[in-house]
Amino acid sequence: MIYHHYPSPEAVARAVAETAFVKPSQAGWVHIALSGGSTPRLLFELLAEEPLRSAVDWSRVHLYWVDERCVPPTDPDSNYGMTEATLLRHVPIPQDQVHRIAGEKLPEREAKDYCWLVGSELPFDGAFPVFDIVLLGLGEDGHTSSIFPHQMELLTEEAPYAVGISPKGQPRIAMTGPTILAAKRILFHTTGEKKAPILRYIVEQAPEADAYPAAYIFRQRADVELYTDVALPIKL
Repeated sequence: MIYHHYPSPEAVARAVAETAFVKPSQAGWVHIALSGGSTPRLLFELLAEEPLRSAVDWSRVHLYWVDERCVPPTDPDSNYGMTEATLLRHVPIPQDQVHRIAGEKLPEREAKDYCWLVGSELPFDGAFPVFDIVLLGLGEDGHTSSIFPHQMELLTEEAPYAVGISPKGQPRIAMTGPTILAAKRILFHTTGEKKAPILRYIVEQAPEADAYPAAYIFRQRADVELYTDVALPIKL
């Protein structure tokens, strides 16, 4: 794990913006998979404002989603809907470079369709499509990419996307473990004291923490990058 610690959520979000959007887009085409939830909202809001808005070469950015709730894009739970409101309508990204998961469609059908979409847009490393950057979040229960502790099998599912079910029973489309791990760069963006206990446990309690999906991703690649305002008590 590569640990990047900053003093505030805003400082973390700015660092993620520079790392995932500004520098890659200035270097060439970049294919980025976004996560939903509450943490990326600040990142998207900062990217929609100056100076970051003009620092990104949006003509070279392709956006995808790590996961999506199976709801219409107008639903408050929609990851795409949140991204559209906070980022997409404010930046000059070409519409055909925004590849949303259609959460309103039948989950199994859309998971297969999105597998086809990313397969048509991205290069492959063996059996799996290769994103330039995958931005992941961390749930208080240790989940990531809508892969929850009760569905650890999605960490080794060969299809790039599959249907996950939240503990509350909500179906979601989720990027699976092998495709996450095939990405050129994996960034965890995690802030706030609510996330601190599970993050510290994952870092400190190996291998006991491997019961959590996020821990599995951290353990599989030593170059996974963690951007956080949580002070970790050990030297990484």
